[in-house]
Amino acid sequence: MSAIARSARWMAGALLVLACALAALPAAAQDPRAGAAQSAARAWLALVDKGDADASWKIAGPKFDEAFPLDKWRDALKTYRAPLGALESRTAVATSFKSDVEDLPPGEYANIQFRTNFANKVDAYEAVSLERTADGTWLVIGYALR
Repeated sequence: MSAIARSARWMAGALLVLACALAALPAAAQDPRAGAAQSAARAWLALVDKGDADASWKIAGPKFDEAFPLDKWRDALKTYRAPLGALESRTAVATSFKSDVEDLPPGEYANIQFRTNFANKVDAYEAVSLERTADGTWLVIGYALR
């Protein structure tokens, strides 16, 4: 094997190792709470995607219930979500955590932003706000769609 071929092979191996190391960085830096909060948000959104206002309202937290009485939530899903059509893809683009949120008691809160494609709307953004309960469960307390 020539010196040039060995050098090229070594360089390719080094680049592969570097690419693997860089790919691992975001996972290592992610807040450990993110997975649980995102799973809770996705489970709730799956009900919203089905148009099941009653089930999504029932598993949301008390703060969501206060902000959206069930009839109001049913109307909101029919008016704003249903016309977008079926879910095509949803990607979490940001997850943030706070303990001090204006107009809310101290606690553990998460806000997850999704970039979502629907059958009738591409590049929609959804934001799901959650509150962590004393037993560690994440409950939806807010939802925004644009």
